[in-house]
Amino acid sequence: MEIDRADGRTANQLRPLSCSRNTLHRAHGSASWSQGDTKVLAAVYGPKAGTKKNENPEKPCFEVIWKPKSGQIGKLEKEYEMILKRTVQSICILTVNQNTTTSIIIQVVHDDGALLPCAINAACAALVDAGIPMKHLAVAICCCLAESGYVILDPTKLEEQKMKAFAYLVFPNSILSVLPEGSSLVEGEPMEHGIITSVTHGAMSVDDYFHCLDRGRAASAKLSDFLRRNLQSQLPSHSSKAG
Repeated sequence: MEIDRADGRTANQLRPLSCSRNTLHRAHGSASWSQGDTKVLAAVYGPKAGTKKNENPEKPCFEVIWKPKSGQIGKLEKEYEMILKRTVQSICILTVNQNTTTSIIIQVVHDDGALLPCAINAACAALVDAGIPMKHLAVAICCCLAESGYVILDPTKLEEQKMKAFAYLVFPNSILSVLPEGSSLVEGEPMEHGIITSVTHGAMSVDDYFHCLDRGRAASAKLSDFLRRNLQSQLPSHSSKAG
């Protein structure tokens, strides 16, 4: 069964992607990321000496501050901050920059669906721009489940509102050539097959979830390819030495 989408895309088709780095001059790293009309700015400040209260001083501390387009942040935005923080902690190397705090500011420019995955993709690009040592890159995708059981990827806001359930999935993407200096691959981790973060909303059966996972993993290859090409094309000349 084929599904009709208002913008004419197929069920597996992502919206046009756009990413640019070093967009904010006062930040240590920054990136803007857009998928269709959803656009997010991410800024990285740090690492600065000292960790936040209740954080382990023997590890680097990350804080995520979510700034909506307008109004105060609510329960959903607080949940987004927590998911993004945990995702960042799992992709960054936690044996360097101990007893420091790195702040990641997420500014929502426009929300037309799949906002959290867009923010995770922006944050990952901004961390690379800031030179934060990472185990691997990550790409995020939203998979939606319709009442009919049909799965669509990268929904618009309108599509999201009509869906029975959806999953935010974050997959690893090991790309040595674009990782900041000091990054290393973790031995024994089959990164290409793993999953970093998985968040579901709504009622979804186990079979539906695994269907979303398969579809998301297939689409993550396109996102990874886009991210790799984008980051390589924007590498500063001083770090373009052969590895």
